[in-house]
Amino acid sequence: MICAICTFAIASAQTDKKKDTKETTKFLVTNMECENCVKTIEKNIAFEKGVTDLKCDLKTHSVEVTFNKEKTTEKKLIAAFKKIKFNAEVAPKEEKQ
Repeated sequence: MICAICTFAIASAQTDKKKDTKETTKFLVTNMECENCVKTIEKNIAFEKGVTDLKCDLKTHSVEVTFNKEKTTEKKLIAAFKKIKFNAEVAPKEEKQ
């Protein structure tokens, strides 16, 4: 019985930990101007350590990145954009009406 309680407690703690580690940030990429730019970003940023999802929007020049906060940061992602010659900055948070 004690083993069962310990197992449940450990499983519960791991589940809670996983929920809190993901974050989604929207980046403005001012020099993303064509489909080739989108492909370059998708090929490179999607494979950065900790990135779990990525969505590019050419019309708004924005890239929404979901990542594991324990493996990367917004600052590291901005550096990754810079490495592939793109100027990225964190977009202002949208206010809900």
